[in-house]
Amino acid sequence: MFALVDCNNFYCSCERIFNPGLLGKPVVVLSNNDGCVVARSEEAKALGITMGAPYFQLEELVSRHHIHVFSSNYELYGDLSARVMDTLAELVPDVEVYSIDEAFLDLSIFAPDELEGFCRQLRATVKQWTGIPVSVGVGATKTLAKLANKVAKKGDGVFVLDGYFKVLDTLVATEVDAVWGIGRQHAKFLRDHCVGTAWELRDARDGWVKQHLGVVGLRIVHELRGRSCLPLELVAPPKKAICTSRSFGQMVTDLGALQEATANFVVRCAEKLRRQGTCAQVLTVFIRTNSFRKDLSQYHPSRTVSLPVATAHPNELLRYALALVEDMYAPGYAYKKAGVMVSGLVPEKSVQGHLFDGKDRARNHRLIEAVDAINRKLGRNKVRFAAQGYPGGQTTWLLKKEHLSPCYTTRWEQIWTVKA
Repeated sequence: MFALVDCNNFYCSCERIFNPGLLGKPVVVLSNNDGCVVARSEEAKALGITMGAPYFQLEELVSRHHIHVFSSNYELYGDLSARVMDTLAELVPDVEVYSIDEAFLDLSIFAPDELEGFCRQLRATVKQWTGIPVSVGVGATKTLAKLANKVAKKGDGVFVLDGYFKVLDTLVATEVDAVWGIGRQHAKFLRDHCVGTAWELRDARDGWVKQHLGVVGLRIVHELRGRSCLPLELVAPPKKAICTSRSFGQMVTDLGALQEATANFVVRCAEKLRRQGTCAQVLTVFIRTNSFRKDLSQYHPSRTVSLPVATAHPNELLRYALALVEDMYAPGYAYKKAGVMVSGLVPEKSVQGHLFDGKDRARNHRLIEAVDAINRKLGRNKVRFAAQGYPGGQTTWLLKKEHLSPCYTTRWEQIWTVKA
């Protein structure tokens, strides 16, 4: 049996931990640059606020109903997510961290009659140790556990999907587009062929499913039948490509500001490469104007370069990236976004050298190891490349965060002060 543990309205729950006055009140969390809603409390949902709604369209509603608004505080959310996952690892030996607020557990060590009691104990323990409320769904496969979790969220927080009739009732009541792995286009195709519920998909013929939905679709059908095809991934596989991009807090017209933003994205990509022990063979850089501003001229260029030797060192990647930005830049446009993507990733120990490579790669490796050690100890970007700019320099490209809460758990200067 598998369990899916899902944190309830995770970003909103994180804000409520350190501000109990928010309990029972509508709360929303906004995306980067305070653009649109990415998390809603149950009270906010009841007011009709939809996921992805642009914030500027909600300002009157926010004022009328005294809705509490927060900018995304990913530093805080990431730390609290790690605490939740560490708690789960204390209670169950095998845990797959699926996302920042979800994890799959292997519950095969428990007898069937012990499952519900354990899940209720787990839910209470996570709430006590971290302050985050969670829902737990249990099923014979990961896909069934996903469906069980949806039921748990609407109920009392725990639902064990066992027994033929319990599975039957749940699958009949589940629309096909709510099945994990069935996208919008496949859902439309299935409905056009009279497959509208998860139960009808479960009963579809294997040959027909494989022909129209492929092997992945066939796995989903087998999972709905209770045959596990998706084991836990206890070690996350290395990413095949890494992208870092951001929208700017203000429109950018200056080449220097564009290059500064791009330099920070390059350094972040390089950090992620080194963390998973890979190097990039291909570098892509893009810049964008604001496509929502029809009154402005539009320009969306991108450039890609193949590197002579795969690398994860930012000093090499920066030289190429800054040159690509300079090549793309055209005066007279107002830029809203930039991004960097590294692809063609290979293991660090399998990098193919180049006959005419004149770089001292051993020295570069020692240098970046020293920089990483200092930044791990003192904080990200305490030691930085000059191209990244400096605190107090150009800030037009920085994210807008007008409703940001403190980082209560990760910064000494923002930690709670208790007066007793």
